[in-house]
Amino acid sequence: MIIKIIGIGLVALIIIILLKQYKPEFAIYISLLAGVLILLLVMDQLTQVISLLQSLASKASINSTFLAILLKITGIAFLAEFAVSVCKDAGEGAIASKIEIGSKIIIIAMSIPIISSLLEIILKILPT
Repeated sequence: MIIKIIGIGLVALIIIILLKQYKPEFAIYISLLAGVLILLLVMDQLTQVISLLQSLASKASINSTFLAILLKITGIAFLAEFAVSVCKDAGEGAIASKIEIGSKIIIIAMSIPIISSLLEIILKILPT
């Protein structure tokens, strides 16, 4: 698996280097295509990890809502990182930083139920 990922990355890199000499505007498309191909390659692994986490959560009697929130937050972080990398590759650092800020705000907002639940547990444990 890792050999395929490295292969896609290196082939994309060579194509990008060659394209930048003649058609630099197409280099970003190759970068996007390579990124999507790599993401598609690891999707099977990702679904296995999610299944394992769901199984462990059900065995440990963890609220499935919290697991869903954590998985969504992780997905947002990965997608945002991918988008930020693409923007930086295209030379758009300003847009990349806006994506980072936006994704962090969304992650904080999504984590509020977990944080409030933890605070409630802590308050129940502490003596009054």
